[in-house]
Amino acid sequence: MIFLRNLIFNIFFYFSVIVASFIIIILYPFISTPLLQSIASYWVKTNLHILKFFCGVSWKVHGIHNLKNTPCILVSNHQGQWESFYLQTLLIPSSSIIKKELLYIPIFGWALACLKPIHLRRANKYRSMKKVIKDGSKKLKKGTSLIIFPEGTRTNPKDGLKKFSNSCGYLSVNNNVPIVPICHNSGLFWRNKRFIKHKGEVEVYIGEPIYGNDPKIVTEAAYDWIKLKFNEIH
Repeated sequence: MIFLRNLIFNIFFYFSVIVASFIIIILYPFISTPLLQSIASYWVKTNLHILKFFCGVSWKVHGIHNLKNTPCILVSNHQGQWESFYLQTLLIPSSSIIKKELLYIPIFGWALACLKPIHLRRANKYRSMKKVIKDGSKKLKKGTSLIIFPEGTRTNPKDGLKKFSNSCGYLSVNNNVPIVPICHNSGLFWRNKRFIKHKGEVEVYIGEPIYGNDPKIVTEAAYDWIKLKFNEIH
């Protein structure tokens, strides 16, 4: 029964990816990026509710009041696909940082490009960090929030929290916008690259905005807050 429920969810998920991607590609010449992102957000919310219905993965959000209608940098720990999707629904317009290779995936990658993410190759960390800061600053100045996973890669919850890149701190200080720290435990239920999703409730905590004048100190403050919550919910 568990396998069947997961099979139904995955069939719906991948079919809906194709449908949503075509819709975004077709509408791209005619509507604004925020409207396209709203369509993508609706797709995400639909899939999360389907996931909840068939696989029993629900979620509870604490601190949603800490999100304001002004540009900020959402900084989160990274465990799998769930938060990659969910964070897209919190603020519009927003921009994620993705691997450039994703844009080459037929249909899905083309739709992803329409949503105007920041794309980079991660082979050279220093060059990638410079590109994130440069392109991210342009986005923030235009009123677009950023979604950043400063660990760089997805991490198994059992391995704890990895060291953060300072790019989020530099973006915050250079553009005078806050970091909003986010912590979750989605990897306990939707494990990275696993077919079976495990029943349970994802806990999501959104912290108060963090400001500062020193990029490293701001990054450390975000890390310390997320680390504290991480230890509470794992």
